[in-house]
Amino acid sequence: MRPFLAAPVTSVVMGLLFSLPSLAFADELPGDSVYQVAASLTAQDGRSLSWQDLRGRPMVVSMFYSNCHLMCPLIIASGKELQQQLSTGDRDALELAVLSIDPVRDTPAALQEVADAHRLDPHWHLLRPRDSDVRTLAAVLDIRYRAQPDGTFNHTSALILLDRDGRVLARSEVTGLKPDPGFVAQVKRYLAASP
Repeated sequence: MRPFLAAPVTSVVMGLLFSLPSLAFADELPGDSVYQVAASLTAQDGRSLSWQDLRGRPMVVSMFYSNCHLMCPLIIASGKELQQQLSTGDRDALELAVLSIDPVRDTPAALQEVADAHRLDPHWHLLRPRDSDVRTLAAVLDIRYRAQPDGTFNHTSALILLDRDGRVLARSEVTGLKPDPGFVAQVKRYLAASP
């Protein structure tokens, strides 16, 4: 190598080497991200994915079970009404994920039936965790549930707004067909501020 090229090449190589640690950390999750939890999921279309695969887009999450005839339909209705209150651009930016607390019965086909019955658009992801991952996901989302002898579940009914990296930004208990106006406002503020 010619001596007059050695210095610029050396400085470029050294610059790249020193930038590698910062590039490696750019993909690390924040410590308070719910995506720190490792969990395997199956979507209503039968596709396998990991919990971390949801990272990268603003997300409203909840938990439910497909055989529920009271609160779970309200969770879905509240999420759909939230979408209706957003601008087209915000609606396209927001994903919604509902995780099953009953993976034994909530097969992909059962989840697809729910998606079809409620006419859910492609922004909705009905997901079945492995049985061994349900408690962990419920804990990280602060969802409490308990199986009943008749096959139903008592459970927390909530919509939870996550940022792109899985940090909880807002939470709203579902009590009816319409989402809490304060929660809707928080979703709109976050989406307006997001790049």
